[in-house]
Amino acid sequence: MKAYAVIPARYGSTRLPGKLILPEAKAVTGKYLLEHVYSRVKEAKSIQGVIVATDDQRIFEVVRSFGGHVKMTSKGHISGTDRVAEVARGLDSEIIVNVQGDEPDVRPEMIDAVVSTLQGDEEAVMATLANPISSQDELYNPNAVKVVMDNRGYALYFSRSPIPYSPHSQGPLEDQRFYRHLGIYSYRRDFLLRYSSLPPSRLEELERLEQLRALSNGYKIKVAVTPHQCYGVDTDEDFRRFLEKFSKKEAKKG
Repeated sequence: MKAYAVIPARYGSTRLPGKLILPEAKAVTGKYLLEHVYSRVKEAKSIQGVIVATDDQRIFEVVRSFGGHVKMTSKGHISGTDRVAEVARGLDSEIIVNVQGDEPDVRPEMIDAVVSTLQGDEEAVMATLANPISSQDELYNPNAVKVVMDNRGYALYFSRSPIPYSPHSQGPLEDQRFYRHLGIYSYRRDFLLRYSSLPPSRLEELERLEQLRALSNGYKIKVAVTPHQCYGVDTDEDFRRFLEKFSKKEAKKG
């Protein structure tokens, strides 16, 4: 089954506007934040290509400058998924992978995992990733989305709250099996086009988690557990941490 990766990219960000193409990232690391994501996704063995989907001319020009493939999309989209769906309509690909443009730690193995998970399950229309939660801070952080799965690996629910409830959640986390959801998705193309046209669900609005729209409408999401972690750059603090981590890696190489 053919798979294509689409990276939805917008300029506006409440906490860190223009983060995807901040010049400081280029100056310190040699690549823009979005460029790091693009180059890592492109290394995945399971995809035929990568497209950045944006409605902003500044992002369009930056992607073109580093040789990336980019498409201009409507400014009327409410979510990144809608932007991905617009691009998917013009692709001859059975599987579409949605990768966030602000996650420079994404690894090609993660892309391959989310594609193979969907390819290997005829019942699922979506697949995503999760990894074990390793700290109490992460467990109780509402920005770290949690997921619980059934015995076959299908998502039962996603939440910003610690789930499942356990009276022993303050104990050793390796014994509790809490999982953090990673915002990388693969969709069957025909489902993605239907999904983007569904109205937001009540649970989705309450939790502010778009994937709950699929569960609310009875669709199956298969979850693959990966040891690889991936943290998004949402704030200036996150951005500084990314630059510092990159600088330390380069220092070790030297």
